[in-house]
Amino acid sequence: MIRTGGVNRPVEISAGGRLEVRITAADVGKRVSVRRLSEHAAEGEKFTDTVGVLTSWDNGVLLITRRSGESVRIAESSLVAGKVVPAAPARRRGPAASYEELARISARAWQPVEREPLGEWELRAAAGFTRRANSVLPLGDPGLPLDEALTVARRWYADRGLPAYIQLATGAEGTQELLCAELEARGWTREVTAELWTGALAPVADREAPAVVLSRAADEAWLARYRRKGLSEVALRVLGSGPSVWFATVPGMEGAPPAAIGRCVVDGRWAGFAAVEVDPEQRRRGLATTVVAALARQALEEGASAAWLQVETDNAPARGLYAGLGFGAHHAYHHYREPEGFRGPEAGGPAAAGPGPVV
Repeated sequence: MIRTGGVNRPVEISAGGRLEVRITAADVGKRVSVRRLSEHAAEGEKFTDTVGVLTSWDNGVLLITRRSGESVRIAESSLVAGKVVPAAPARRRGPAASYEELARISARAWQPVEREPLGEWELRAAAGFTRRANSVLPLGDPGLPLDEALTVARRWYADRGLPAYIQLATGAEGTQELLCAELEARGWTREVTAELWTGALAPVADREAPAVVLSRAADEAWLARYRRKGLSEVALRVLGSGPSVWFATVPGMEGAPPAAIGRCVVDGRWAGFAAVEVDPEQRRRGLATTVVAALARQALEEGASAAWLQVETDNAPARGLYAGLGFGAHHAYHHYREPEGFRGPEAGGPAAAGPGPVV
């Protein structure tokens, strides 16, 4: 549980007898909509509106975390209206799913080689290969006060020569805006933001998928197209991890790397797509769609009905492709890196930073 301070009293402000602030510090943790006087608004635009989770209300300042994960600080004195608003409506596209279900499914599809529980948190490490496999996954109470839990986590990663990362999510019911705000207040830095998208599987599988070869292992040809070169044994173990893993290859010219590749993990009703890559000289030929369709067809045969994937917020071509296949954003997830200069109780000095893992 994360506790925040703040004066627990109502703010009675009105404008023209119509606008009222109907929120108090007791509403921390709820989704709110507020209107405030804006100092820098354009002429004729007197107010600014903000919608998000009220993550703290301390010393006359509100902190509201938007769906994107951005935190907005608002002076209590500038408020002219505010209310608690209902949760975002159910999404029209894709299967219904909670954040926790998708967090566990996506974690099983990209497993570390080492893990340790900390209450309901999981510490994960894989020699620095990707942030996802080298970060804390907090899905509940760590069983310790927050500062103690963070110290334990930082020491655990320091012992492995790695920086401590925590993977958090925003923008869906049950996500972690409050913890994002608490980390930022302690100097943790958000380095990467991506989104998890979901969609129905059958429409993807209905598309044509000629000349795609499926395999249970990533062979040398597949790895030759994969963007991360010189993979260690640990990295290969992460790539091959998951309940039911498939690798797709569209062969290239003789002697050349594949024209396109992809990876899929089938886990119950879910199929997760990743590592979809196309030869730059053969893009815009539908090869990415072909790869995803072949993997979706295999997942359907294994009983899956829903699909998910992760895409970075600045990858416009991939976002356009997946939107065209019927996928839509479910939530954003972020990796927060520990502040510099950590010195654990048993450490002789600052933790070794090690190579910075990537998404």
